[in-house]
Amino acid sequence: MTEDCYVIHGVTVVNEGERFEASVSIADGRIREVARGREASAPANAKTLDGMGCFLLPGIIDEHVHMRDPGLTHKATMESETRAAARGGVTTVFDMPNVVPQTTSLRLLAERYALAEGRCHVNFGFFLGATNDNLDDICRLDPTSCPGVKLFMGSSTGGMLVDREEQLRQIFRCSPALIMTHCEDTARINENIERIKNSRIAPGNQPFPSPSEGSGEALPVSLHSLIRDHEACLRSTRLAVRLAQEEGARLHVAHISTAQELELFEPDSQSITAEACLPHLLFTDADYATLGARIKCNPSIKTLSDRDALRQALSTGRIRTVATDHAPHLLSEKQGGALKALSGMPMVQFSLPAMLTLADEGVLSLERIVELMCHNPARLFHVRDRGFVREGYRADLTLVRRKPWTLTTDCIESKCGWSPLEGRRLGWQVERTWVGGRLVWDGTGFPSSPAGKSVIFDC
Repeated sequence: MTEDCYVIHGVTVVNEGERFEASVSIADGRIREVARGREASAPANAKTLDGMGCFLLPGIIDEHVHMRDPGLTHKATMESETRAAARGGVTTVFDMPNVVPQTTSLRLLAERYALAEGRCHVNFGFFLGATNDNLDDICRLDPTSCPGVKLFMGSSTGGMLVDREEQLRQIFRCSPALIMTHCEDTARINENIERIKNSRIAPGNQPFPSPSEGSGEALPVSLHSLIRDHEACLRSTRLAVRLAQEEGARLHVAHISTAQELELFEPDSQSITAEACLPHLLFTDADYATLGARIKCNPSIKTLSDRDALRQALSTGRIRTVATDHAPHLLSEKQGGALKALSGMPMVQFSLPAMLTLADEGVLSLERIVELMCHNPARLFHVRDRGFVREGYRADLTLVRRKPWTLTTDCIESKCGWSPLEGRRLGWQVERTWVGGRLVWDGTGFPSSPAGKSVIFDC
């Protein structure tokens, strides 16, 4: 299918630490010309857009999503979640392996790529999941074929926990690709559960009833941050960093949630890096009072001081990337207490407007948002020809405008149909999104069929 041709006039481009007025042309799926302060030459039959008052950014690369497909499609599908991504200005997603069946072999990895063809509105990549017994598949992984190996070092996903040091060391030693870790210490989490059950004291020294057999209902969801506490995260992240240093592995620690963990990362390190996810930048444990299990995620939402430290680290180099950990569940699955309600929340559609709103609040600059959500993911995962507004690169672009609006249920594209941000006032809207030169979101709808392609990694 032939890509459309466009010329966007009078737009403010934000790219590689700069913002400047330009005219940008798109043809044959690529950025044809970026003309600073002048009119770009128009390809034949080009559609002309007036970009006055808008900002043109590289399309967001969200390196951490859960599309739930295959096996969990009652709550999300590749089509629905990439549609949400496109509406939110996200043009590439990297999906996690905890689906059904779990993506823990090279055969299953190839099957997931085949399944995604023709079903995704944005570009895609799939992680290979590590287990206690798939070291041979990890060692044989072609690093140009996927973003990396996902390693669960904490009790978050059934059947994929790897927490014995010798097995972990072997994975760090042999992986030919970047290792992305979920870091929480299982022993600490279990100790916390038993201690809280035995004490029967909730935050604020309020007693709660003893839980019935097999039930988590009696443990208030506000206890989630005490169960999966700072120490659980710090122990596991410290271990991952040490193993990466000793074995010379490329390590990217997902969803850092505490101020203490930040100290383990050197600013602008090229080999050991950290990701922040949107929930930990927006919420604090005080928000359980109003949002309850809607903000229950792993690792847990922490304190205001942790959130502030993470926000500060966005501009110091200790945080390399910002993603969402987009993890849709049905609202019925989010019912119950700290041990029953499922963890995770849908975020991919609103990550860019929410981050741009943080820029309006003075948390960070537009230029830094583009660095964290576009350039750095492209660099870290060695994504070919994407993540920048550069002539010759793939035309993965998003056009945004300052325009305050309130998030309501009717605009949600994710199949689960809810967001923890409902009712929140956001300062920016995504006007248009292009994927490989195809207009996939035009501000009111989706004018083309799914156009996403598998990403090529230059490793």
